[in-house]
Amino acid sequence: MGVANLILRMFLRKLKNRTGNISVQIILKAKGKYKVVKTIGCGSTEQEVQKLWYLGKQELERLSAQSKIFVSEKDTIVEQVIKSLDNASIRTVGPELVFGKLYDSIGFDMVEEELFRHLVIARLAFPLSKLKTVEYLYRYQGISLDIDAVYRFLDKLNDQLKAQIEQIAFAHTKKVLKGHLSIVFYDMTTLYFEASDEDDLRKTGFSKDGKHQNPQIYLGLLVGLGGHAIGYDIFEGDIYEGHTLISFLKKITARFTLGKPVVVADAGLLSSNNLEALQKQGYRYILGARIKNESNSIKKQIQSEEWSDGKMVCLTKPDNTRLIVAYSLKRAGKDEHNRQRGLKRLEKQIKTGKLTKSNINNRGYNKYLKLIGELDIEIDYEKFQSDKIWDGLKGYITNTTLSSKQVIDNYNNLWHIEKAFRMSKTDLRIRPIYHRLKNRIEAHICIAFTAYTIYKELERILYKEHSTLSLKKAVELTHNMYEITYTLPESKHTKSKLLNMDQQQAELFRIIQKNSRVLQR
Repeated sequence: MGVANLILRMFLRKLKNRTGNISVQIILKAKGKYKVVKTIGCGSTEQEVQKLWYLGKQELERLSAQSKIFVSEKDTIVEQVIKSLDNASIRTVGPELVFGKLYDSIGFDMVEEELFRHLVIARLAFPLSKLKTVEYLYRYQGISLDIDAVYRFLDKLNDQLKAQIEQIAFAHTKKVLKGHLSIVFYDMTTLYFEASDEDDLRKTGFSKDGKHQNPQIYLGLLVGLGGHAIGYDIFEGDIYEGHTLISFLKKITARFTLGKPVVVADAGLLSSNNLEALQKQGYRYILGARIKNESNSIKKQIQSEEWSDGKMVCLTKPDNTRLIVAYSLKRAGKDEHNRQRGLKRLEKQIKTGKLTKSNINNRGYNKYLKLIGELDIEIDYEKFQSDKIWDGLKGYITNTTLSSKQVIDNYNNLWHIEKAFRMSKTDLRIRPIYHRLKNRIEAHICIAFTAYTIYKELERILYKEHSTLSLKKAVELTHNMYEITYTLPESKHTKSKLLNMDQQQAELFRIIQKNSRVLQR
C-alpha cells in the first residue's frame, strides 16, 4: 500500500482512559482493523484536550506533506495517461464484436453497403428510430452519418438488396438445417403505424395487435424448423390473410430451389380456395382446422367419440384429405377458462346497456349474444353451455401420408414462427413504424429481417454451447464492451486495446469467436 494511501486512512481519536483522563491519538485503519500510530498526549481538562487535538492535527498535516515526497513514478505515468484520454478515446465495440462477427459469418458481408451493416447491427444492439440510430452510431461507435444520406439509402435499399439478403438468409438456413427443408412454416402478422393516414400500402384492417384504428401492413414470414428464416413478403393492410399464401409460395419457389415442401400454417389460412390451389400446385400441407365449421356428419362423428387425454382420431373427408382431431385435458381447461372469461365480459357489457344489433356477430364471444324483440340484447346461455362439448379438441387438415402424431408434432412447431414475430416486435422493436413512404417501409422490414436472422443464429449457438446466457442478457453484455485508443508519448504511435471483460462477457466473446470460425469454413 502506498504512503499516500496510508495517510488517507489516518484520523484523530479521543479515548477516555480508566483514570478519567482523555488521550488524543492518531489512528490508522487498515484491513478492517484500527492501529495506534502515535499518541499525542493525555489531558485531564477540556483546555488540555483541545491543545492536544490541535497538535494532533498539525502532526497529521506534517505526515501528509511528507507523503508527497514519496510519489510513485508508476502512479505519475498512469495519471498522465489518464489525463491524455477523452470521451472519443473510448468506444463501445460489443455490438460489432458479437453481432458484427455473426453478420460476417452468416454471409451478409457479401452485401457491399457498409451503411446497411451499421443499420442492422444498431437494430440488434439499440433498436431505435433511424434518427436515434444516427445519434447512437456517432456517440458510441464514433461513426458519423448524415440522416439525409440514411434516408436516401433507405429509398433504394429494398429494390437493390432484398433479393440478395433473402438468398443469404436462405443459404444459411439450409446450411444450419443440413439441407432438410422438407417442412416449412408460414404465418402472418400485422405491423401498425403511428401516422393516421392511409395510402396504397398502409390500410386500416383487422389488427392482430389490437390497433384497429391505425394504418397497418401485413408481414408474411416463411421459416424452417427451429424458426430459421427463409423469406418474407409485405401485403396491404386490408388484405384477407388467406389470400396471401399461394402468391407468397409462388414467389419463394421462384427465388429459391425449395422444391415442394410440406407447408404448415394455422387456421387463418384455411379456405377451400387455398386447399384447392395447394393441391393443384402439388403442395402437401398441414393446416389448423375449424372443426365447428365442418359438415354435420363430421361433427357428429367427433361428438360421438369418448374423448380422453391424448386421444387422436383420423377422419377421411369427401375430398380425400384427412381431418385429425386430438383431445387434451390441458387445452380443455384453458378453453373452459377462456369461455368463462368471455362470458363475464359480455355480462359486464350488457349491464352498461351500450350493446346494439351491430354487436351480434361471430367475432370472438359475441357469438353468444342474441336479439330479443327489436332492441333488447341478451346472452344465449344455452349456446354457451352447448359449446362446452368442443373444449379440449383441436383439428388439423392434411393431404400428407404422415401419421396423426407426426402431423400434430409438425403443426406444434408453428410456435417457432410465433416466437419469431414476438422477437421482431419486442426485442427488435419492428413496430410501431414511423416511416410514411413505401420504399422506406420496405427498407425497415428488410433491416429487421436481417437482424432477426442474426438474432436466431445467436440463439442457436448459445443453445449449442450449453450457455446459461439468455438472448436478452447476451445483448445487454454487448453494451459495455469497450475499446480504448491511445497515443504513445515518444513514438507517437496510436494503438487500440480491448478493455478486460467480465466473466460473462468473456464467455460470450469466446462462443462467438469459436462458432464464427466454424460457420465460415
